[in-house]
Amino acid sequence: MPDTVQFAQNVRRNIIHMTHRGNSSHVASALSITDILAVLYKKIMRIDPQQPNWEERDRFILSKGHAGAAVYATLAERGFFDPKRLEEHCKNGGYLSGHVSHKNVPGVELSTGSLGHGLSVGAGIAYATKIENGTERTFVLMSDGECGEGSNWEAILFAGHHQLNRLVAVIDYNKLQSLGSVASTLNLEPLKQKLEAFAWTALEVDGHNHEELARALTDHPTRTQPLCIIAHTTKGKGVSFMENQVLWHYRSPQNADYTQALKDLGAAS
Repeated sequence: MPDTVQFAQNVRRNIIHMTHRGNSSHVASALSITDILAVLYKKIMRIDPQQPNWEERDRFILSKGHAGAAVYATLAERGFFDPKRLEEHCKNGGYLSGHVSHKNVPGVELSTGSLGHGLSVGAGIAYATKIENGTERTFVLMSDGECGEGSNWEAILFAGHHQLNRLVAVIDYNKLQSLGSVASTLNLEPLKQKLEAFAWTALEVDGHNHEELARALTDHPTRTQPLCIIAHTTKGKGVSFMENQVLWHYRSPQNADYTQALKDLGAAS
């Protein structure tokens, strides 16, 4: 699947450029979801970049809004807006804020940042779709750390009860959150079994394997349950010194780090 792989690589490079220029954080959080976004936006989702508000479009919500750089770079790469706008990221007067915002940004459905709300909104959209007999799918990309928020489990219970089979949650399971590991902060396991107990279909995949992601995310009209993809990922994926390092939840790539990051991604600074 070379088209999505190259797409993801382009997005990763832009993430490095954006967080460098804007002196912004959460670069590692953005890098861990890039392959998921590439498969969704190039292979899976029903969208039209020329008509971002098309009524029959699939919806995407980034619940882990702090990784907004990845979504902005994805939308630009997909043609929703001019890639030159990426230079606005975290700049005064620009609209590409550090936490993802929908204001004046084509393709962003919902401003997020305060964790634990994306799935609730997504469940509401999927519920409306079911009432209206629609065919649109709603995708919500969540962090593993935010799964400690009780509002998510209310949404999970609601979606399972109402058999919202047009709802897909993807958990970016990179196993690190703001100051430490997920397991030591609030252990989620056994995560798959918990989701299944709440009447969801749960699948575990390698979150950087595009073929596995595409198979898991492909629509199955006969499925009656909401779907959760537990995507095992690496925080900081693609940049050697960022991978699995909690420091890069907040740090910005500058100077030698910036140069090395681009080198790791096969680009010149």
